Amino acid sequence: MATRNRSARQRAGTVLIALGGLVLLTGAAAKFARVPQVAAELGAFGFRGDKLALIAIVEVLSALLFLIPRTRSAGLLLVSAFLGGAVATHLQHDQSVLQPAVVLGVMWLGAWLRHPETLWSVSPLAHDTAALTQEAV
Repeated sequence: MATRNRSARQRAGTVLIALGGLVLLTGAAAKFARVPQVAAELGAFGFRGDKLALIAIVEVLSALLFLIPRTRSAGLLLVSAFLGGAVATHLQHDQSVLQPAVVLGVMWLGAWLRHPETLWSVSPLAHDTAALTQEAV
């Protein structure tokens, strides 16, 4: 039973990881293609020309690193920084932060479902281990 739950959890995590990666890669493709609506929105934020291409490159790099299991932790860090920047930019321009926040949440949830050790420091075991370490010192 535990194996089945772990397997279902890992499958759900894999689906969410793939979904988040696909969203970022699609967004990057729209930026590279200079889709008018995307270019206009980002242009209003001050991102035009080379800056728009740089954002697309960073988006692709973070998505690919996140999608590759061996580099997923570095990818999660970059995705978090990238989407955190998107949230900050949206806030600065009085825009809704819902889209980048939801995408980031989906990616973190997928990483946690697939790799529960991602949030090791907030697990009950980590707190017990930290307490034991403090007692030993």
